[in-house]
Amino acid sequence: MEFDVVSPPDETVRQAAEERHARLTKPRGSLGRLEELGTWLAACQGTCPPRPLQRARVVVFAGDHGVAAHGVSAYPSEVTAQMVANFQGGGAAINVLAGVAGATVRVVDMAVAADTSAGDRKVRRSSGSIDREDALSEEEVEAALAAGRAIADEEVDSGADLLVAGDMGIANTTPAAVLVAAITGSEPVAVVGRGTGIDDRAWMRKTAAIRDALRRAKPVTADPVALLRTTAGADIAAMAAFLAQAAVRRTPVVLDGVVSGAAALLAEELAPGARAWWVAGHRSTEPAHTLVLEHLDLKPLLELNMRLGEGSGATAAIPLLTMAAQVLLDMATFEDAGVSGGPDTPTEQEEPAGTE
Repeated sequence: MEFDVVSPPDETVRQAAEERHARLTKPRGSLGRLEELGTWLAACQGTCPPRPLQRARVVVFAGDHGVAAHGVSAYPSEVTAQMVANFQGGGAAINVLAGVAGATVRVVDMAVAADTSAGDRKVRRSSGSIDREDALSEEEVEAALAAGRAIADEEVDSGADLLVAGDMGIANTTPAAVLVAAITGSEPVAVVGRGTGIDDRAWMRKTAAIRDALRRAKPVTADPVALLRTTAGADIAAMAAFLAQAAVRRTPVVLDGVVSGAAALLAEELAPGARAWWVAGHRSTEPAHTLVLEHLDLKPLLELNMRLGEGSGATAAIPLLTMAAQVLLDMATFEDAGVSGGPDTPTEQEEPAGTE
């Protein structure tokens, strides 16, 4: 599958936003990363000041993973379908956080092992156990990629101005870790984490599964579609296409934790330059996520020791983007407020023009 060329955010607008920040009633740079976020959002929108965020949307990609049968998670696979129903009923953490952040939640069943009512994009039930077989067939990975691209188009066409890709799937941190290791060239022990809170024995099983899956992935590391087919799953493949297409459609994205981070690594391969349209909402406690952030050269907005997934860490950061936009939109300039100290005010070291 090929994606259209990704154009970068508008650099002229970014510079205009930086110049506007210099005229606002505060010392230059005193709002730190809020200023950076505001200028990034203005550049993404192509207008300064940026428009207020009106329709942030969280899309949760759900899927089960065959490797869960080998004891790599603290929870059984049936929890995935149960949590899909919980999302739909509004009772999950992401529902609560999204409500506070002014976002809405959509959940899509890509490969849940049971029947659900979460959309009509399902590719298959679960994925292959990646330590011993491919996650998907060639037809299935293409279907998952097509679904992810179509979902991004649907959201953008319906007015979404900020997107979050969330995840739900027991054992999904195992394929995520394999993808991160394959792309960054890391060893299994450097990427394996505790996921849902596994004990030491489960950690050892997970490490072995990642080692074996990584061995299978290495021959196709240079081919992002083949890598997704071999070691990901329909949920992660769809998420990668969703992130790539969001960038193609010039729509900003807040990345979540290690699963969306692994998908982002593949999205950048599928659509080079996509990373310019993303910010990292937080840093997960999963060790592989730090490798993702370093590889994509992204600095997390929050560090709250979160590891839930669902898009929760990204959604927790949405209010920061809202504030960053509103500062550029609503804050008075030195001139408007009649406050001394603006960029055109002479300093003590500079004499006004025309004096001797």
